[in-house]
Amino acid sequence: MECDKKPVLHIEVLKNMRSNLEPRKLLEEVNKVLMGMKSVSTETTLKDFSKTPLKDHVTRIRICEIESTFDIKHIDMHMVEPRYHLFRLETCGSSVEELCEGDEEVPAATHWALPSAEFDDIWENLIYDTPIKEQLLKFVQTTMLFSDKGLNQKIISWNKVVLLHGPPGTGKTSLCKALAQKLSIRLDSRYKYAQLVEINSHSLFSKWFSESGKLVQKMFSKITELAEDRHSLVVVLIDEVESLTLARESAVSGSDPSDAVRVVNTVLTQLDQINKYRNVLVLTTSNISGTVDLAFVDRADIKQYIGNPSRAAVYQIYHSCINELKRTGIIVDNETIFTVRELETTNMILNDATKSSLLLWKIAGDSVGFSGRTLRKIPFLAHALFSSTPVLTLHNYLSYLQAAVEKQKQDRADIGIDKKH
Repeated sequence: MECDKKPVLHIEVLKNMRSNLEPRKLLEEVNKVLMGMKSVSTETTLKDFSKTPLKDHVTRIRICEIESTFDIKHIDMHMVEPRYHLFRLETCGSSVEELCEGDEEVPAATHWALPSAEFDDIWENLIYDTPIKEQLLKFVQTTMLFSDKGLNQKIISWNKVVLLHGPPGTGKTSLCKALAQKLSIRLDSRYKYAQLVEINSHSLFSKWFSESGKLVQKMFSKITELAEDRHSLVVVLIDEVESLTLARESAVSGSDPSDAVRVVNTVLTQLDQINKYRNVLVLTTSNISGTVDLAFVDRADIKQYIGNPSRAAVYQIYHSCINELKRTGIIVDNETIFTVRELETTNMILNDATKSSLLLWKIAGDSVGFSGRTLRKIPFLAHALFSSTPVLTLHNYLSYLQAAVEKQKQDRADIGIDKKH
């Protein structure tokens, strides 16, 4: 019966590049190590295997989410069904896909083999106020299920297209790349390899106005060739999709309205054609969502707004930065900064244990309105602009972080950004 099944716990195992141990034997050893632990915690990463048979074979083990209706943090390994995902990181980097247009080569796309070392750890370090990461994983899981079961798409429709929209710097593109990376790991039993193709919208629709429609068609023909290999997962990323799918009612006022309309029509037609391939997922982003053609928006299964982080999310971002500074020895004391959940359990009461966490909570409140991209820079600027020593205490660092936030506000005001600051 369904209720008798153990909940699935996803565990990602990064294999050492030098290891030649057969995968089945390696995962047996991983299972022994984890079963020997009293409990494991989700969102935990294990890296020290010096006293185990894994020391020459595994770089890290990451305990990921559990498929359960309950919010479980500490898990008895004997009470779950571990689902292991064994992988190695590709280190060859990206390549540029060029299309011939007359005597010129157009840099039409950037291509990565996945999982790539370039995208390692991005997923875990993206912090949002909504469960968008979990929803995207479930979205892909359902597209696979519906395809496998042979559902008639004329009755129930899905296009495997995602649109993330919102202001610049909120992590939309990073989320798309991180999702492609995560899928290349999670779908290891389904696909032998995976690849990410990021279409260069500006190159396809800038200099070569009169030929843009043909260039877009050529680009999608390349994607179709990749999709013909059913053993490969193909993730297509169209960043700033408004460059290719400008609303047709707006396009008519442009310098070459007929070409703009042709480009939109070509994109829509090509999306409809590649939808028949089960192994293709299309991820798109837009900074100016109001200008995206409605027919394209209608094709997107998920249309998610990604805004600037809330105070709690800002706190989590700073919290992760401080932990990294501690790990690397730049902050040198053992005082604990609470998580948001832990801080809430104290009812925000000021005492010796909570004073640093509450100061960080105040700094997070002062930082609301900054993009995720800006927030990730401020911890660096705090050290670079205000610290006179390479190593410092948490107390001193928090004062520098506060000063860096104030400077960021002033700098933005000086150049006319975000006048409310």
